[in-house]
Amino acid sequence: MSINEPVLNESTVPDAPVRVFLVDDHHLFRTGVKSELIPACNVIGEASEVEAAIEMIQERNPDVVLIDVHMPDGGGERVIREVLRHSPDQRFLALSVSDAPEDVIAVIRAGARGYLTKTIEGPLLVDGIKRVAQGDAVFSPRLAGFVLDAFAGAPTGPATDSEYEQLSPREREVLRLIARGFSYKEVAAELVLSVKTIETHVSSVLRKLQLSNRRELTRWAEQRRLV
Repeated sequence: MSINEPVLNESTVPDAPVRVFLVDDHHLFRTGVKSELIPACNVIGEASEVEAAIEMIQERNPDVVLIDVHMPDGGGERVIREVLRHSPDQRFLALSVSDAPEDVIAVIRAGARGYLTKTIEGPLLVDGIKRVAQGDAVFSPRLAGFVLDAFAGAPTGPATDSEYEQLSPREREVLRLIARGFSYKEVAAELVLSVKTIETHVSSVLRKLQLSNRRELTRWAEQRRLV
């Protein structure tokens, strides 16, 4: 070693960017996530459909796959199961608007290493990705309890609620946001849908649950610990 050559240690060696693959069926959301991840992460690919995601993840072998839960053709759960059959060491981190216990538990059982909601701030998302890449499990604070309860054999509330089960995944997302006090316009922006579509979903939820208005819907959701 030359006398002038610096000695590198853990404090002077820069962290290599984590190689991330994005799976989400909303283009604008993927674009926003990519801008938050740079330069700490290197986004090496993205997919908006399940079949393409399964193929490309196995081809590119990223450090972490950041994956949405609700997509057509089986969603994130199917992607995780299919990839892990052939690449058991692949690491997945779910990132979803949904914080329903059954969604969290389903993707963890499929093999994801963690679950974060889309309300998370950029620096915390980057930190979560890095931790999953290192082998840790990462959850948004209130979601960890669902997983502990599920694997301890405790009941998970809405997952066994027959009324809740009749709602579609999208209706459940709309239900939770409306129950939290979001306006139709705010829900539409959050889910990247039209206001008219949100109104249709709310009408369907009220009909299926035999409720009359938003106040009753909020009370129903609070009783089931959905908000």
